[in-house]
Amino acid sequence: MRNHLTKIGLSLLAIVLVGISILAFFPPQFGTIPASPQTQKVTLPADLRGYRYCEVIPVFQWGFKLNAEVYNTLGANQCPADLWAKLESTGAKALAKQYGAAQVELNGPRYWVLNKISASGVTANGKTVDFGGIDMVQRATLQFTLWSANSIGNYAPNTVNRTNVYYYYAGNQIYELISPQGSTYIMQTLSQIKNPNLSLSDLPTLAAQLTLPQGWKYQTCTLSAEFDLVTNGKATVIQDNLLNSYQEIFTNVAPPACQ
Repeated sequence: MRNHLTKIGLSLLAIVLVGISILAFFPPQFGTIPASPQTQKVTLPADLRGYRYCEVIPVFQWGFKLNAEVYNTLGANQCPADLWAKLESTGAKALAKQYGAAQVELNGPRYWVLNKISASGVTANGKTVDFGGIDMVQRATLQFTLWSANSIGNYAPNTVNRTNVYYYYAGNQIYELISPQGSTYIMQTLSQIKNPNLSLSDLPTLAAQLTLPQGWKYQTCTLSAEFDLVTNGKATVIQDNLLNSYQEIFTNVAPPACQ
């Protein structure tokens, strides 16, 4: 894949692992998703803002550890609605049984809020898997323990293993969550999982749709200069109650310049 094809931002990562604590009741699961030849490829637009994608996230249990593999449609297709609907009708439990996973999450459709992505290493060149006729490329992994998985949920930080840069262009509006401790998280992607009608035009007033925990706030700004969010191996991500994904801007990084 070309250099400008990249890793997800988990978004999810991105991550739709709410309720993952139930895995503590499963016997150990071992396995991975077999690779397949990539048969689908699309030319990405110069600006990814508003670009549609989907993810499949199988979770494998290795003793007391959980390993999640994040597969993403970016660069392969735009998550065809008909095939995605068929995948949803198959059901996550059936997919988990098929692949020997403890759990599978269907994470989409989503739309990028950033403008460009670049990636390196496994993040740029992960294996390809065919999920119900939809090619996806592995873009990230996450590891948990059974006891730490109990705390996963909305507005809870999670560590994602990936190496990439998210670019936010000058003149674009960005959307941030601020924790009570002062940590800043910038939105990577919006989700239509909970609200199928959510769009970019809703984001300036999204606070009205959010159930913010005490001490949290949602804010917007228009960039006066490009902001590059660099991830060298690990990123901290959260999701709001609508499952929109955000990545932390670490304290040693200059904050975005706003008009």
